[in-house]
Amino acid sequence: MSDGADPDGSVRLTAWVHGHVQGVGFRWWTRARALELGLTGFAANKADGRVHVVARGPRSACERLLDLLRGDTTPGHVDRVVEDWTPPGEPFEGFAER
Repeated sequence: MSDGADPDGSVRLTAWVHGHVQGVGFRWWTRARALELGLTGFAANKADGRVHVVARGPRSACERLLDLLRGDTTPGHVDRVVEDWTPPGEPFEGFAER
């Protein structure tokens, strides 16, 4: 079964973060963690209160970011994270807060 990785090992993680994650620095925190891991992508607030995170890079780094999103060190409070793995698609430049 393929994990969607490119030949260079890159994948795209899409995560929908549910909980009290807006207005608490969550996107900034996510951006900082993603950049530390060498990932590109974005974190965006959604009208329904979720944060949409898209990260592109090595699967191991994306998995680490997912672990951090589910961990107890995030700003605010995360109730759950819904994840989706796909091929990396077009590259991003940097990691943006949207």
